[in-house]
Amino acid sequence: MLDNIISSYFSKTLFNYLDEKTKLKLIKYNKNIQIQLNISIIDYALYSEKYIIYESKDKGKEYRCDNDKLIFEGEYLNGKRNGKGKEYDDHEDIKYEGEYLNGKRNGKGKEYSLEEVYEGEYKNGERNGKGKEYSYGKLSFEGEYKCNKKWEGKGYDQDGEVIYELKNGKGKIEGYLGFSRKGNLGFEFEYLNGERNGKGIEYNYRHDLQFKGEYRNGMKWTGKGYDGYGKYAYELKSGNGFVKEYNYFGNHIFDGEYLNGKRNGKGKEFCGFNVIFEGEYINGERNGKGKEYYNDRDSFNGDPLKLKFEGEYFNGKRNCKGKEYFKNGKLKFEGEYLKGYRRRGREYINEKLSYEGTYLFDRKLDGKGYDKNGNIIYELKNGKGMIKEYFENGIVQYEGEYLNGKRHGKGKIYNNKGKLLFEGEFSNGEKNGEGKEYYDNGELKFEGKYLNGKIWDGKGKEYFKDIVDFEEEDLKDDVIKEIYERKNANFYSYEGEYLNGKRWTGKGYNNKGEIMYEIKNGCGIIQDYEFGKLKFEVEYLNGEKTGKGKEYDSNGKLEFEGEYLNGKRHGKGKEYYYNGKLKFEGEYLNGKRFGKGKEYHKNGKLKFEGEYLKGFENYKGREYNENGQLEFDGEYINGERWNGITKDYDYQGELAFEGKYINGKRIGKGKDSYRIL
Repeated sequence: MLDNIISSYFSKTLFNYLDEKTKLKLIKYNKNIQIQLNISIIDYALYSEKYIIYESKDKGKEYRCDNDKLIFEGEYLNGKRNGKGKEYDDHEDIKYEGEYLNGKRNGKGKEYSLEEVYEGEYKNGERNGKGKEYSYGKLSFEGEYKCNKKWEGKGYDQDGEVIYELKNGKGKIEGYLGFSRKGNLGFEFEYLNGERNGKGIEYNYRHDLQFKGEYRNGMKWTGKGYDGYGKYAYELKSGNGFVKEYNYFGNHIFDGEYLNGKRNGKGKEFCGFNVIFEGEYINGERNGKGKEYYNDRDSFNGDPLKLKFEGEYFNGKRNCKGKEYFKNGKLKFEGEYLKGYRRRGREYINEKLSYEGTYLFDRKLDGKGYDKNGNIIYELKNGKGMIKEYFENGIVQYEGEYLNGKRHGKGKIYNNKGKLLFEGEFSNGEKNGEGKEYYDNGELKFEGKYLNGKIWDGKGKEYFKDIVDFEEEDLKDDVIKEIYERKNANFYSYEGEYLNGKRWTGKGYNNKGEIMYEIKNGCGIIQDYEFGKLKFEVEYLNGEKTGKGKEYDSNGKLEFEGEYLNGKRHGKGKEYYYNGKLKFEGEYLNGKRFGKGKEYHKNGKLKFEGEYLKGFENYKGREYNENGQLEFDGEYINGERWNGITKDYDYQGELAFEGKYINGKRIGKGKDSYRIL
């Protein structure tokens, strides 16, 4: 049956609406569709979007076809995930680990997101059975799930208090700003069948009203919406209307038509104050004609929009015909797309044809490259050959060998001014093997081995950078002459072995070529120099900054001293101003201020004392001015004063405002009050 479909209408129109599994079969087995859509068997990868490398009969790893990033590793049976395994996100961090059956999550498992963790049971790829959710490391829900929905159980705030209860997918769910019932209400929804159904209300992080009304099947249905400051913005009736969407942080993200609770019709997307897309939507996704814009214009000065792409979309991705543009408005590419990737077309540099041919996952596959005079300078067949890649200004970015549409073999990389940055070996698009890396002034930065694009595995050397340029008259000075001679001596800062990109066993030097430290098996005390001055000295363990250490600024003055873990500030530490006075003392977690801490003004007087979360003031704290006068005593959320008593003073130290903050808004009286009581 699959090889008997010959309808052109089917292959060019109805084909796009089939499920992915059917598409795979049709492309793989039907020659008529391959011919009519001009899709070769190599395009099979475009629809599967992944490939498997088996390490043994029942174990293997899955990778994305477009960028070769790991997406799964684990056990298989008959080509499907079966047994234990791990899934990875785009950053190759674990997003799920647990059990599988017939290719789907099944059994016990853990799911990770940026700030939340789920631990529990799965069935048919969905959360089903008993489970727990954690937010910022604390229990937020415990109970039973049904088809990925919370069904029966209790929800908790960060203080461990019960804030809602669900029975048979029904109840009233609440959430609070600051993650505690002590804070203000963030949202409240009626639940039915495990989704928002019925009355509900949402607030942004400042406790400004976002939406109030009714929900159906998890979607806003009938009610009023508000902008980032709590002002009325739109109205929905039965899921229909013209909507202005704002996110939790009060940022404007969408203007357009809604139908049945989703984006349907014409609309615009925003980032900051800039339009980044305008076009057509179906069922909440970009579908039909649309335009993308660069997000670097100054909208306050009335800068015009810069077109990035114009063309057609299908299910949220570029599909069929389209054009791309450089920021200067010149044509970059024109051709056809498939599932968001270039399929065939032409590339241009300064409005001159630079490549014409086919692509696979945006990688050049079969085609010819041209110079600015229209002469053929390279030809690719099945992604193999010698090639040149160019910057927008026409400068060569890469020249070297290609295989399967990727950098493979010997090659060179340049910056946009034509300076050589790297020369060496590539494999599968990444630096692999022997190579040399250069500073932007042409000086040698590193020579050694690379693995999967990372410095460094095996033996290698790092070199100092000297940015000083000298006139002939300067060289009469003996000190300057010595520096100049050292500059040409190419002293290296480290020589030894690397493991997984980390200095492992070797010696470190200062800019005079003197040995300053030695590490063995990733352990020791390291001193690093930049432009002849000490940059940091710290204990190393397993090739990472772990233990006590110090950091210095470009003038050699102490900037930080404290504890490290796995290369990041972690534990107790102190920061200093350039004048040597204490700036901050407190605790760190994963490189950011966390827990209790104190911050000081440059004159040495206390500026803030309280608690931090992810680098910002959060929860309780006190704030003082440079004269030592208390200005605020209360609670913070993400670095902003939220609830508490406040006093502001003018430059003469006289009281200018007295009042309080409620939900992030200042209320009181004084010379500059927002509202007079």
